[in-house]
Amino acid sequence: MANIVITPMTFKPVYELDAEIVERKGTGHPDTICDYLAENLSRELCLWYLKEYGAVMHHNVDKALLVGGVARAEFGGGEIIEPIEIYLVGRAILEKDGKRLDAQELAVQTAKEWLRKNIKNLDVDRHVKIYAKIKPGSKDLVELFERFQKKGEVPLANDTSFGVGYAPLDSLERAVYEAERFLNSEAMKKEHPEIGEDIKVMGVRIRDEIRLTVALAFVGRYLKDVDEYFHKKEEIHRKLKSYIEGLLGRKVKIFINTADSRENNSVYITVTGTSAEQGDDGQVGRGNRVNGLITPYRPMSLEAAAGKNPISHIGKIYNRVANLIAQRVVEEVEGVEEAYCYIVSQIGKPINEPQVLDVSIRSKKEPKTLEEEVKRIAREELEKMPEVWKGFVEGIYPVA
Repeated sequence: MANIVITPMTFKPVYELDAEIVERKGTGHPDTICDYLAENLSRELCLWYLKEYGAVMHHNVDKALLVGGVARAEFGGGEIIEPIEIYLVGRAILEKDGKRLDAQELAVQTAKEWLRKNIKNLDVDRHVKIYAKIKPGSKDLVELFERFQKKGEVPLANDTSFGVGYAPLDSLERAVYEAERFLNSEAMKKEHPEIGEDIKVMGVRIRDEIRLTVALAFVGRYLKDVDEYFHKKEEIHRKLKSYIEGLLGRKVKIFINTADSRENNSVYITVTGTSAEQGDDGQVGRGNRVNGLITPYRPMSLEAAAGKNPISHIGKIYNRVANLIAQRVVEEVEGVEEAYCYIVSQIGKPINEPQVLDVSIRSKKEPKTLEEEVKRIAREELEKMPEVWKGFVEGIYPVA
């Protein structure tokens, strides 16, 4: 069994520091689009492999690049002058037992379906060009992947890497996450179709003051002029402020599109609802971590989880499981106020036998008295780890 270590947190909580920063890039941000397209492709590959081969085959489609287009946004409309270009790149098993996968076609169609569903004002056939380059994987990694399949054993780690997670979210983290989710909710879009999907929220806490700066791409076709723009922005501001303050039970300062200038008739409007239409580029791994946030005051992994195979890729699995362990420890172990979890793999070893699994806990109780309960949770999650891939394939575990 893995080396499980339980350590007390001896440092000051993040939420008690004088300053804190948290960021979230919303659904329509170019980086987040790349993450979702890569992950969606991995899911579709898994489903195809399960149907045709009876098991998930080796693949890593975690490289995606979005090259922003050129647009002319106007009140009442606008036009796309040069389309957005998206490149989906990776490795996958393309042929086995006489059955061949057209990975390029699958990649393009999967991307189009996601864009149609999630970027409402984007005309996928006219506003986007999608290119897929999916090639066979390296012989050694494919062999490592298939080694455990032949024996029906626990998957072997494809890399020596680590994953981290923590729980619970503090007030600033909740505010940033929920602000984007609220603005991109179906209910808000129904009330305010002028809200585009490209929403970035930067949260700053200075002692007890929480400030949220929101970059919100308005869709010009739903606004007749600059006066209506500012009127709608004020309505959205009021609703967002009310929602977040109700959620947290405290005052919050909110700023939307702070670069706007009524005097210069300069405001943030788009044709499609994403800045990707006008020169803003995107790439997998530059956005949110697996918990949906960018948290420089917390432990973070730089791994890009999106698009990696969910069977043996540590950069995906360990980051999710670390969060699951931290969450369970906080919820189930009486007296634990906060938990951090760190897990390190070793290439070629079973994924549920990491070199070390370290759970740091903050508790009013003596940490030693809680050690066995915390270790029990860690062991249970390690035992379930070979099945965690199902949560990714079913879309239960987000990666951005």
